[in-house]
Amino acid sequence: MFEALNLSCVRDERTLFSGLSFTVEPAEMVQIEGRNGAGKTSLLRILAGLSSPDGGEVRWQGVNTRRQRDVFHQQLLYLGHQPGVKSVLTAFENLAFYQSVNRQSVNRKGDADAIYQALENVGLPGYEDVTVAQMSAGQQRRVALARLWLSDAPLWILDEPLTAIDKEGVATLIALFEQHTQQGGMVLLTTHQDLQGMSRDVRKLRLTSEALA
Repeated sequence: MFEALNLSCVRDERTLFSGLSFTVEPAEMVQIEGRNGAGKTSLLRILAGLSSPDGGEVRWQGVNTRRQRDVFHQQLLYLGHQPGVKSVLTAFENLAFYQSVNRQSVNRKGDADAIYQALENVGLPGYEDVTVAQMSAGQQRRVALARLWLSDAPLWILDEPLTAIDKEGVATLIALFEQHTQQGGMVLLTTHQDLQGMSRDVRKLRLTSEALA
């Protein structure tokens, strides 16, 4: 189980949220909503361990994530606003690097095939050997999203994953989110788009000045 306990966040002397508590259970998908500036990205960064809260704590399997940082990050896939890919590497090399840091080998043919398939899933067939620096911002975003098909992490924290994705791509991603939760995974995301086509309920939590409603 993933838990946020009494979190608070202050930015530029303005309290974005305080007293925020919620849990995410296995096989659950949770959408964080809120107006622009409500603190959605700040919240996700805190949950992923990239920023520290001004109060409260985040727990993974009952333990504060700051006390088991390495263990927690091995169980987490975080995708933020920035694609987080290396511009000097090709699309294939970026995904191979992702596999290697997650203790997965790319020496076997099956691993390479998985990368090719992931790139096809995000609409980038034929871009395997193109350096990221030569790609548009939208294409770079798709390279980052391809990690979702290569991840064994049970917890996905995703900040606006459907941005700059066409209708077909959105449907593909939503189907993947649903498959991940059906297999016991957890998805926590922000998005301004409707999550149409889901066969299961998505729990929605709205971020307000009074924390979550």
